[in-house]
Amino acid sequence: MAMQRVPVPPSALGESPFWHPTEQRLFWCDIQGHRIHAWDPDSGVLQSWSTPSEPGCCAPTDQGRIVIGLRDGFGLLDPASGRTTMLARLDHDPGRFRLNDGRCDRAGRLWAGSLFAPKTAPEAALWCLRAVQGGGYAVQRMAGDCTTANGLAFSPDDRWMYWADTPAHRIDRFGFDLASGTLGTRSLWKAFAPRTEGRLYGGRPDGASVDARGNYWVAMYEGGCVLQLSPEGELLQRLETPVRCPTMVCLGGEDLRTLYITSAAHGRPEEERQAPVPAGALMHCRVDVPGLPAACFREAQP
Repeated sequence: MAMQRVPVPPSALGESPFWHPTEQRLFWCDIQGHRIHAWDPDSGVLQSWSTPSEPGCCAPTDQGRIVIGLRDGFGLLDPASGRTTMLARLDHDPGRFRLNDGRCDRAGRLWAGSLFAPKTAPEAALWCLRAVQGGGYAVQRMAGDCTTANGLAFSPDDRWMYWADTPAHRIDRFGFDLASGTLGTRSLWKAFAPRTEGRLYGGRPDGASVDARGNYWVAMYEGGCVLQLSPEGELLQRLETPVRCPTMVCLGGEDLRTLYITSAAHGRPEEERQAPVPAGALMHCRVDVPGLPAACFREAQP
């Protein structure tokens, strides 16, 4: 499982990679760079679009556009024109909050958690965006008690939704009903040891993805690794990364068995930025278990 660097420039803060189910390209966000990128592994062509504020997450839509979570709400990027239009604004203070990690469920809703910038209290929330019958969009606050929302993923049978709080070093799991889009009981699924003097530090959970067997792949920020966890939370394997701060993973490629890993350069020391594989690099390796096709956001119909 040799890890290689994708030949694209480093991102300031790479996040939210997904393999486009019809275009067969890899998309991801550069949050601090205010950009969405798409890379074609066959041609090597990299395409990029600017965004009006930090894009915390992105996902494909059923109409060929890209839905994105921004600082103050949800937007829709038209790759043909490069324009972003707002779909719904959030009832939060954009000076203290912005949207962060998110993904679509298989009913076409976009779920995205926020980040509380002061990081002094668990005031971030989980939001759900959906199209409404007759046109337009509705957004609803679904959960709270979080500081930096990450790790959002759904089990293959749609019975569970995973949600991580990175500063709390924990991943929670909700019961999930796909038909209604409602959440059940929230419980601790996996906890990781905090940074403690004299103890080996393994990082904290950032972005994640679930494979076809229900295994949860999570990037461990500052841990220099990606973990594959079973549906029961048992460690199946640990993949070392050449960067210290991997941020999120997705499974892509023609057979969905290429693991793509984004990483962060923002806030990292100069020696990491100048390393042979620099902070912010996009990486990939082959794995045994395929992923699941990326779910598309269902746009509103007039």
